[in-house]
Amino acid sequence: MAKPASRTQLVDYCLRKLGAPVLEINIDDDQIDDLVDDAIQLFNERHFDGVERMYLKYKLTQEDIDRGKANNKPNSTNTVGIVTTSATSTNISGYGTTTSNWYENSNFLQVPDSVVGVEKIFKFDTSTISGGMFSIKYQLFLNDLYNFNSVELLQYAMVKSYLEDIDFLLSPEKQIRFNKRQDRLYLDIDWGTENPDTYLVLDCYRALDPNSFTQVYNDIFLKQYLTALMKRQWGQNLIKFKGVKLPGGIELNGREIYDDAEREIESLRSKMSTEYELPPYDFVG
Repeated sequence: MAKPASRTQLVDYCLRKLGAPVLEINIDDDQIDDLVDDAIQLFNERHFDGVERMYLKYKLTQEDIDRGKANNKPNSTNTVGIVTTSATSTNISGYGTTTSNWYENSNFLQVPDSVVGVEKIFKFDTSTISGGMFSIKYQLFLNDLYNFNSVELLQYAMVKSYLEDIDFLLSPEKQIRFNKRQDRLYLDIDWGTENPDTYLVLDCYRALDPNSFTQVYNDIFLKQYLTALMKRQWGQNLIKFKGVKLPGGIELNGREIYDDAEREIESLRSKMSTEYELPPYDFVG
Protein backbone atom coordinates (compact mmCIF):
# COMPACT_ATOMS: atom_id res chain seq x y z
CA MET A 1 0.00 0.00 0.00
CA ALA A 2 1.47 3.34 -1.10
CA LYS A 3 -0.16 5.13 1.84
CA PRO A 4 0.55 3.07 4.96
CA ALA A 5 -1.96 3.57 7.77
CA SER A 6 -0.62 1.09 10.33
CA ARG A 7 2.65 -0.18 11.72
CA THR A 8 2.50 -3.36 9.64
CA GLN A 9 1.78 -1.48 6.42
CA LEU A 10 4.69 0.90 7.10
CA VAL A 11 7.08 -2.04 7.56
CA ASP A 12 5.82 -3.70 4.36
CA TYR A 13 6.26 -0.42 2.47
CA CYS A 14 9.89 -0.08 3.61
CA LEU A 15 10.66 -3.71 2.75
CA ARG A 16 9.31 -3.17 -0.76
CA LYS A 17 11.49 -0.08 -1.12
CA LEU A 18 14.50 -2.26 -0.27
CA GLY A 19 13.61 -4.84 -2.92
CA ALA A 20 11.23 -7.30 -1.30
CA PRO A 21 9.82 -9.70 -2.34
CA VAL A 22 12.25 -9.87 -5.28
CA LEU A 23 15.17 -9.83 -2.84
CA GLU A 24 15.39 -11.49 0.54
CA ILE A 25 15.86 -8.78 3.18
CA ASN A 26 17.92 -10.36 5.95
CA ILE A 27 16.46 -8.56 8.98
CA ASP A 28 14.84 -10.21 11.97
CA ASP A 29 11.33 -9.18 12.99
CA ASP A 30 12.55 -8.05 16.43
CA GLN A 31 15.16 -5.84 14.75
CA ILE A 32 12.44 -4.30 12.59
CA ASP A 33 10.30 -3.56 15.65
CA ASP A 34 13.25 -1.80 17.32
CA LEU A 35 13.92 0.27 14.21
CA VAL A 36 10.27 1.34 13.94
CA ASP A 37 10.34 2.48 17.57
CA ASP A 38 13.58 4.42 16.98
CA ALA A 39 12.16 6.14 13.89
CA ILE A 40 8.93 7.12 15.64
CA GLN A 41 10.87 8.41 18.66
CA LEU A 42 12.97 10.69 16.44
CA PHE A 43 9.82 11.82 14.65
CA ASN A 44 8.14 12.73 17.95
CA GLU A 45 11.16 14.52 19.39
CA ARG A 46 12.48 16.44 16.39
CA HIS A 47 9.78 16.75 13.70
CA PHE A 48 7.40 19.71 14.04
CA ASP A 49 4.53 17.48 12.89
CA GLY A 50 5.40 14.89 15.51
CA VAL A 51 3.89 16.87 18.40
CA GLU A 52 0.70 18.78 19.07
CA ARG A 53 0.22 21.79 21.28
CA MET A 54 -2.13 20.95 24.13
CA TYR A 55 -3.73 22.66 27.10
CA LEU A 56 -3.96 20.09 29.86
CA LYS A 57 -5.67 20.79 33.15
CA TYR A 58 -4.82 19.24 36.49
CA LYS A 59 -6.72 19.49 39.78
CA LEU A 60 -4.49 19.90 42.83
CA THR A 61 -5.05 17.51 45.70
CA GLN A 62 -4.21 17.88 49.36
CA GLU A 63 -1.50 15.27 48.88
CA ASP A 64 0.16 17.45 46.21
CA ILE A 65 0.09 20.47 48.51
CA ASP A 66 1.48 18.52 51.47
CA ARG A 67 4.28 17.14 49.31
CA GLY A 68 5.09 20.63 48.03
CA LYS A 69 5.18 22.07 51.57
CA ALA A 70 7.31 19.22 52.94
CA ASN A 71 9.88 20.46 55.47
CA ASN A 72 13.52 20.11 54.40
CA LYS A 73 14.86 19.69 57.93
CA PRO A 74 16.19 16.24 58.91
CA ASN A 75 14.24 14.09 61.36
CA SER A 76 11.05 15.95 60.49
CA THR A 77 7.71 14.17 60.50
CA ASN A 78 6.59 16.15 57.45
CA THR A 79 9.08 14.87 54.88
CA VAL A 80 6.84 13.34 52.28
CA GLY A 81 8.87 12.42 49.23
CA ILE A 82 12.09 14.08 50.40
CA VAL A 83 15.16 13.13 48.36
CA THR A 84 18.32 13.04 50.49
CA THR A 85 21.93 13.05 49.31
CA SER A 86 25.15 13.12 51.31
CA ALA A 87 28.46 14.69 50.40
CA THR A 88 31.86 14.29 52.06
CA SER A 89 34.68 16.73 51.48
CA THR A 90 38.07 17.59 52.97
CA ASN A 91 38.27 20.90 54.79
CA ILE A 92 40.71 23.62 53.81
CA SER A 93 43.30 22.75 56.45
CA GLY A 94 43.40 19.15 55.27
CA TYR A 95 43.15 17.71 58.79
CA GLY A 96 39.73 16.14 58.49
CA THR A 97 36.55 15.73 56.57
CA THR A 98 33.14 17.31 56.84
CA THR A 99 29.88 15.65 55.92
CA SER A 100 26.84 17.58 54.72
CA ASN A 101 23.35 16.40 53.97
CA TRP A 102 21.27 17.87 51.17
CA TYR A 103 17.47 17.71 51.12
CA GLU A 104 15.27 18.24 48.08
CA ASN A 105 11.59 19.02 48.23
CA SER A 106 9.32 16.88 46.08
CA ASN A 107 7.44 19.93 44.80
CA PHE A 108 6.54 18.34 41.49
CA LEU A 109 3.53 17.03 39.64
CA GLN A 110 3.65 13.79 37.66
CA VAL A 111 2.83 14.49 34.01
CA PRO A 112 1.94 11.95 31.28
CA ASP A 113 4.81 10.27 29.47
CA SER A 114 3.54 11.63 26.14
CA VAL A 115 4.29 15.24 27.20
CA VAL A 116 7.62 16.26 25.66
CA GLY A 117 7.70 19.93 26.64
CA VAL A 118 5.97 22.45 28.89
CA GLU A 119 5.82 26.12 27.96
CA LYS A 120 4.11 27.63 30.99
CA ILE A 121 1.27 27.42 33.47
CA PHE A 122 -1.53 29.83 32.73
CA LYS A 123 -1.84 32.61 35.22
CA PHE A 124 -5.30 33.00 36.68
CA ASP A 125 -6.70 36.52 36.67
CA THR A 126 -6.99 36.95 40.44
CA SER A 127 -4.68 39.88 41.19
CA THR A 128 -5.85 43.09 42.85
CA ILE A 129 -5.32 44.92 39.59
CA SER A 130 -7.48 42.70 37.44
CA GLY A 131 -9.63 40.54 39.74
CA GLY A 132 -13.01 41.32 41.27
CA MET A 133 -15.51 44.15 40.81
CA PHE A 134 -13.29 46.59 42.72
CA SER A 135 -10.30 46.03 40.46
CA ILE A 136 -8.77 48.80 38.38
CA LYS A 137 -9.72 47.09 35.13
CA TYR A 138 -13.34 46.74 36.18
CA GLN A 139 -13.57 50.38 37.23
CA LEU A 140 -11.92 51.45 33.98
CA PHE A 141 -14.58 49.68 31.97
CA LEU A 142 -17.36 50.87 34.24
CA ASN A 143 -16.48 54.56 34.27
CA ASP A 144 -14.86 55.19 30.90
CA LEU A 145 -16.14 52.62 28.40
CA TYR A 146 -19.88 53.06 28.78
CA ASN A 147 -19.53 54.91 25.49
CA PHE A 148 -16.83 53.83 23.06
CA ASN A 149 -16.43 57.43 21.89
CA SER A 150 -15.45 58.65 25.36
CA VAL A 151 -11.94 57.15 25.40
CA GLU A 152 -9.23 57.19 22.77
CA LEU A 153 -8.19 53.66 21.83
CA LEU A 154 -4.49 54.59 21.94
CA GLN A 155 -4.82 55.94 25.46
CA TYR A 156 -6.79 52.87 26.53
CA ALA A 157 -4.13 50.54 25.06
CA MET A 158 -1.33 52.43 26.84
CA VAL A 159 -3.19 52.27 30.17
CA LYS A 160 -3.78 48.54 29.73
CA SER A 161 -0.10 47.95 28.96
CA TYR A 162 0.90 49.94 32.04
CA LEU A 163 -1.46 47.94 34.26
CA GLU A 164 -0.08 44.67 32.86
CA ASP A 165 3.46 45.83 33.69
CA ILE A 166 2.43 46.54 37.28
CA ASP A 167 0.64 43.21 37.51
CA PHE A 168 3.72 41.40 36.18
CA LEU A 169 5.94 43.01 38.83
CA LEU A 170 3.56 42.40 41.73
CA SER A 171 2.45 38.88 40.79
CA PRO A 172 4.99 37.27 38.41
CA GLU A 173 4.46 34.07 36.48
CA LYS A 174 4.86 30.75 38.27
CA GLN A 175 8.39 29.38 37.93
CA ILE A 176 8.50 25.86 36.52
CA ARG A 177 11.15 23.28 35.68
CA PHE A 178 10.57 20.32 33.39
CA ASN A 179 12.61 17.50 31.91
CA LYS A 180 10.92 15.03 29.60
CA ARG A 181 13.09 12.16 30.86
CA GLN A 182 11.68 12.58 34.38
CA ASP A 183 7.98 13.13 33.61
CA ARG A 184 7.98 15.63 36.45
CA LEU A 185 6.84 19.25 36.43
CA TYR A 186 8.50 21.12 39.29
CA LEU A 187 6.58 24.14 40.60
CA ASP A 188 8.70 26.66 42.52
CA ILE A 189 5.78 28.38 44.22
CA ASP A 190 4.48 29.04 47.71
CA TRP A 191 2.52 25.85 48.22
CA GLY A 192 1.06 27.20 51.46
CA THR A 193 -1.13 29.60 49.50
CA GLU A 194 -2.58 26.89 47.25
CA ASN A 195 -5.92 25.25 47.91
CA PRO A 196 -7.06 21.72 47.03
CA ASP A 197 -9.37 21.27 44.03
CA THR A 198 -7.68 24.22 42.30
CA TYR A 199 -7.12 23.64 38.60
CA LEU A 200 -3.80 24.27 36.86
CA VAL A 201 -3.76 24.65 33.07
CA LEU A 202 -0.54 23.62 31.32
CA ASP A 203 0.55 24.95 27.97
CA CYS A 204 2.51 21.96 26.70
CA TYR A 205 3.48 19.83 23.70
CA ARG A 206 2.38 16.20 23.45
CA ALA A 207 3.82 13.54 21.16
CA LEU A 208 1.42 12.25 18.55
CA ASP A 209 0.34 8.65 19.06
CA PRO A 210 0.55 6.86 15.69
CA ASN A 211 -2.14 4.40 16.79
CA SER A 212 -4.60 7.28 17.27
CA PHE A 213 -3.39 9.43 14.36
CA THR A 214 -2.56 6.91 11.64
CA GLN A 215 -1.44 9.58 9.17
CA VAL A 216 1.87 9.58 11.06
CA TYR A 217 2.73 6.30 9.34
CA ASN A 218 2.37 8.01 5.97
CA ASP A 219 4.74 10.89 6.74
CA ILE A 220 7.32 11.16 3.96
CA PHE A 221 10.24 11.72 6.33
CA LEU A 222 9.28 8.79 8.56
CA LYS A 223 9.02 6.44 5.56
CA GLN A 224 12.40 7.50 4.16
CA TYR A 225 14.13 7.43 7.54
CA LEU A 226 12.81 3.99 8.50
CA THR A 227 13.81 2.62 5.10
CA ALA A 228 17.35 3.92 5.62
CA LEU A 229 17.50 2.42 9.13
CA MET A 230 16.37 -0.97 7.84
CA LYS A 231 18.88 -0.77 5.01
CA ARG A 232 21.69 -0.09 7.47
CA GLN A 233 20.61 -3.00 9.66
CA TRP A 234 20.47 -5.23 6.60
CA GLY A 235 24.02 -4.27 5.66
CA GLN A 236 25.22 -4.71 9.24
CA ASN A 237 23.80 -8.23 9.31
CA LEU A 238 25.62 -9.10 6.07
CA ILE A 239 29.01 -7.57 6.91
CA LYS A 240 30.34 -10.82 8.36
CA PHE A 241 29.59 -12.57 5.03
CA LYS A 242 31.93 -10.33 3.02
CA GLY A 243 33.51 -12.24 0.18
CA VAL A 244 31.12 -15.20 0.46
CA LYS A 245 29.96 -16.28 -2.99
CA LEU A 246 26.48 -17.64 -3.54
CA PRO A 247 25.42 -20.12 -6.23
CA GLY A 248 25.60 -18.41 -9.60
CA GLY A 249 28.64 -16.32 -8.69
CA ILE A 250 26.75 -13.68 -6.69
CA GLU A 251 28.86 -12.14 -3.93
CA LEU A 252 27.38 -10.57 -0.81
CA ASN A 253 28.62 -7.04 -0.05
CA GLY A 254 27.15 -5.98 3.27
CA ARG A 255 29.73 -3.20 3.77
CA GLU A 256 28.58 -1.32 0.68
CA ILE A 257 24.93 -1.60 1.73
CA TYR A 258 25.85 -0.36 5.23
CA ASP A 259 27.90 2.61 3.99
CA ASP A 260 25.20 3.60 1.50
CA ALA A 261 22.59 3.55 4.26
CA GLU A 262 24.82 5.64 6.54
CA ARG A 263 25.03 8.34 3.89
CA GLU A 264 21.26 8.32 3.48
CA ILE A 265 20.70 8.60 7.24
CA GLU A 266 23.16 11.47 7.53
CA SER A 267 21.43 13.27 4.67
CA LEU A 268 18.01 12.77 6.23
CA ARG A 269 19.20 14.02 9.63
CA SER A 270 20.62 17.12 7.97
CA LYS A 271 17.33 17.61 6.15
CA MET A 272 15.51 17.24 9.46
CA SER A 273 17.46 20.17 10.94
CA THR A 274 16.83 22.47 7.98
CA GLU A 275 13.29 21.59 6.90
CA TYR A 276 11.34 19.65 9.51
CA GLU A 277 12.68 20.82 12.87
CA LEU A 278 11.50 23.95 14.65
CA PRO A 279 14.34 26.50 14.84
CA PRO A 280 15.75 27.25 18.31
CA TYR A 281 15.01 30.56 19.95
CA ASP A 282 17.63 33.28 19.80
CA PHE A 283 19.38 34.10 23.04
CA VAL A 284 20.41 37.73 23.55
CA GLY A 285 22.76 38.90 26.30
